Amino acid sequence: MMSMLKVHRLSPLSLAAPLLFASTIALADDTGSKESPPILTVYTYDSFVSEWGPGPQLEKLFEAQCQCDLQYVGAEDGVSVLNRLRLEGSNSKADVILGIDNGLMEEARETGLFQPHSVNASGISPALHWSDGTFVPFDYGYFAFIYDADKIKEPADSMQALLDSDASIIYQDPRTSTPGQGLMMWMNSVYGDNVAKAWEQLAQQTVTVTKGWWEAYSMFLEGGSDYVLSYSTSPAYHVVAEGKSQYKAALFKEGHIPQIEVAAVVKTTDHAELANQFLAFLISNDAQQVIPVTNWMLPVIDNVELPEAFDHLIQPKDIGFTPDFIANNRKSWIKEWRSVVTQ
Repeated sequence: MMSMLKVHRLSPLSLAAPLLFASTIALADDTGSKESPPILTVYTYDSFVSEWGPGPQLEKLFEAQCQCDLQYVGAEDGVSVLNRLRLEGSNSKADVILGIDNGLMEEARETGLFQPHSVNASGISPALHWSDGTFVPFDYGYFAFIYDADKIKEPADSMQALLDSDASIIYQDPRTSTPGQGLMMWMNSVYGDNVAKAWEQLAQQTVTVTKGWWEAYSMFLEGGSDYVLSYSTSPAYHVVAEGKSQYKAALFKEGHIPQIEVAAVVKTTDHAELANQFLAFLISNDAQQVIPVTNWMLPVIDNVELPEAFDHLIQPKDIGFTPDFIANNRKSWIKEWRSVVTQ
């Protein structure tokens, strides 16, 4: 999830000529007023709906086939999206939630705020081993530390090597950010019962902990740190969009935590059929051609043509935990992290 600023669409009103206006009134008297298209409200994260993100293009493509009005409501990050929905409960206006990940799935399911989808997910790549009746994936990638190869000639090749270095680091808050939560899982996967000591080491190198991904990545690009927590796919953005090849993802020999971003239908929606149509659209070839080069993640279906830059990304080894294990331990992990960083 690393799209790059919110965009607002304005629909200008034109003033019809008096004769046309009169004809319109007469037509309305005969046939009644035209019914407004249904509104599909999608809660997602800010960068998804940014000018550079996939949101605007997907909106245009979906509205062309749904005869509806797709409206996004943005929050800081995927964790924030779920937190908002949880607070609103049955009073939420959301029809779809988009942008939580496999690390939050079980916690989201336990809220009881989602309903089973009716999407045919057989086209999802076998590499994801996906079978879930509530959540539909739309992209995936791996958490990674990004660095500038013009400045760092010998990058860290493991989490411990990073902690043992004198490099400065920016990462995101695991309470509000899916990358931050990814780092929390990463640290616990590598260090287990000794994770508190590892957090203490990291705290000595931390420039700041931001609420969301965009703030952290912007600070890094402005020279605010040596490394920033982001995604293994982040370098592809710089190559394709900016022609810059110095930004790299450090490959850690112990492996990386995968992130699969998902969408789901909210239980209280009045537009369940339309919501399921949108989820099916997300895994269509049309949408999957857009998402990798705007959200800068990997497609969840096979045979999507990608820019050459994707061929040169690191190929991490998967490590981590099952969604159930994450749900059962997330609160204690956050408590342990907080106890260290607030010292």
